Amino acid sequence: MRLIKKILWIAFLLVIGLILMAIGYYFAVTKDVRLYPEKLRLDEKSITVFDHNGAPIPTAAIFGQTVRIDELPEHTKRAFVSTEDRRFYSHNGFDMRRIAKAALNNLKAGTFKEGASTISQQLIKNTHLSQEKTVKRKLQEWKLTRLLEKKYSKDEILEKYLNTIYFGHNCFGIRSAAEFYFGKSPDQLTVAESAILAGLVKSPNNYSPFKNPINCQRRKTSVLNAMLRNGNLSQAEKTQAEQAPLPTSPCVSQKNAGFLHFVFDELSSLSETERFKVGGKIEIFTQLDQALQAKLDTCANAQTDCDSCMIALDIQTLGFKACASTVGNIPRLPGSLIKPLLVYAPALENDLLSPATPILDEKVNFNGYAPENYNGVFHGYVSARECVEKSLNVPAVKVLESVGVKTAVEYLRRLNLQVAPDDETLALALGGMKSGFTLQELTSAYATFANGGTYASGYFISKIKINGTTVFDRKTQPKKVFSEDTAYLMTDMLKGAAKNGTAKKLRSLPFPIAAKTGTVGTRNGNTDAYALSYTTRDCVAVWLGNADNKFINHTGGGTPCSMLFQINEYLYNGYLQQNKTIDDFSKPENVVRIELDKSTYYDTHTLSLADDLSPKEYRVSELFKRECIPTKKSDFFSNPSIFRPTLKLENGKVEIVLDDRSPKLYSYRIDRYDYATHTTVYQGEYIPSFTDETVQDNKNYIYTVIPIYNGKEGIAITLPTVTTKPGENPIQNDEEILSKEWWEY
Repeated sequence: MRLIKKILWIAFLLVIGLILMAIGYYFAVTKDVRLYPEKLRLDEKSITVFDHNGAPIPTAAIFGQTVRIDELPEHTKRAFVSTEDRRFYSHNGFDMRRIAKAALNNLKAGTFKEGASTISQQLIKNTHLSQEKTVKRKLQEWKLTRLLEKKYSKDEILEKYLNTIYFGHNCFGIRSAAEFYFGKSPDQLTVAESAILAGLVKSPNNYSPFKNPINCQRRKTSVLNAMLRNGNLSQAEKTQAEQAPLPTSPCVSQKNAGFLHFVFDELSSLSETERFKVGGKIEIFTQLDQALQAKLDTCANAQTDCDSCMIALDIQTLGFKACASTVGNIPRLPGSLIKPLLVYAPALENDLLSPATPILDEKVNFNGYAPENYNGVFHGYVSARECVEKSLNVPAVKVLESVGVKTAVEYLRRLNLQVAPDDETLALALGGMKSGFTLQELTSAYATFANGGTYASGYFISKIKINGTTVFDRKTQPKKVFSEDTAYLMTDMLKGAAKNGTAKKLRSLPFPIAAKTGTVGTRNGNTDAYALSYTTRDCVAVWLGNADNKFINHTGGGTPCSMLFQINEYLYNGYLQQNKTIDDFSKPENVVRIELDKSTYYDTHTLSLADDLSPKEYRVSELFKRECIPTKKSDFFSNPSIFRPTLKLENGKVEIVLDDRSPKLYSYRIDRYDYATHTTVYQGEYIPSFTDETVQDNKNYIYTVIPIYNGKEGIAITLPTVTTKPGENPIQNDEEILSKEWWEY
């Protein structure tokens, strides 16, 4: 018994000791903690965005003016209280019942994902504390919450909370949110609108009516159900609010919604993935080039007949340097901009073609799908390089069929370009899909070619600090999508598009540049026009169109390409001032330049290595991966050969016409046989045709044409027998005669 008492006494002393230690620790870590009323207000000093030089960017326009609590409708206040803290008006800053329930649920789940913070605690965390998840920070939160509850009334706390929380889309405070989402002041908010705003607080990115309308509707219903359970709504009011439509576009003009719009859009996404709360003193670090931003703004202001979006990405850091948009960051159909990403690069990667591969551009029908080229003209056999330069449609569809739609789509997904399963058709080769991609996504994807086939998503934010603590520090996660060989070959083909193709307006730029244009439209008109370029330093893209899909009077190679020229020229001049150059793309060792035989290339549409003896004008130079170099070698000049000439007899004269494809560098000998004699009737340089005027009546003649190069005779071509005997066919194609020499008869 004495032992048990002793054990209990020791346990009691240990408990008392632990309690005293906890109390001592609490006072130690909270002794310097103070409540600062000025931190409970949001102003332009609360958030600082820095450019690539560390200079601050003005951000005052993103904040709404303070709203007094008595200006808000009662249902608006109740929407937030019912959703965030339904016992807000009855507890002293801490909801013990909610804390106990959350602890039990977390224990059952084996995680700590369910929180129990009250509105008072959230206000303190957002304005006074770091994002650290430590015991020390939690104790400081408790003390500050107690001080807050002692100093302010519940309505004052709610007022400060509503004026400081983040509603997404760079809206801080309820006034800013009400104006942005609904175009009205907070005192005019309806029940449905209040429910939407209250639902946004938990996850502005996930519940945005513009980004995720389905999620937004579900969240709105959840808020309305909570209001109904708490007696803040009747069933009829709840039903009416639930049926009210969601807003479909911002009510505040997004004209020149530039860099900051994209920064805060990314801030919302990062707060979800990195699990931090947006609030308090926020410092955001970016790669913004303010001078380049001013240039893009000027270009955007000059474009008045339709919406526009233009963006510039630093190839080395993958940070966006500038962005100007009148429509925000909306997805659009990509048009021909998708061809290199979906069609040609995957085909190069799988060794299905090289830049020289001939592709027949012809009228085709793929089980009811009959693509046509932009101008309705078909070009016959063209090289893959020329298909890219001219952005031909039919060859792109043919190549996609060879690659396989599912295989090609997998490459897109690795470039973070998501395609719905029902969009996986051959029409995808021309950008045919339901939704499309943002210009930000397309620019990031094209940067993959400039970076040797390695993809990493472009970004606007490099680092975020909240209340002095770094809550996000970007670490790129590159992944290999294409080989360096494929990336270089694709880039070289796109350099051709900037010199000779649809982006030829860029040809006068004095540095190496790859480019692609794209146009989306129907027979009735165009809806989207793109021009995109990249160098070893920057990737720049321009889009023109209308958010409501009204037709535009532009094509990708027109105004967008001109704007692209201006931006690249500006970048180039800036580099000159810094004594920097724009270097050419580095050719991998496995990519080699090969000389092909021009005759077989254009005549038979096959790839053969050039004859060692062939002159320069009979060679075609092209790039190949080493493993894709043609194995067949032409003997066109070491063993001269020609296509069969034609033969005709008229008015007692025999005319021999050389095929148009017969090389002009050959010399030719024409021999005539008449069963008794052998006569050389012509020997000399190339002539289109030769007429033998020395034939006699009542004779049979056989002619042979022999090509000669550098004194070496090639294969003799024996022509059909010509007869001048009365009553017989003048030309007899007797295979037996043709197979024998004249003396064998």
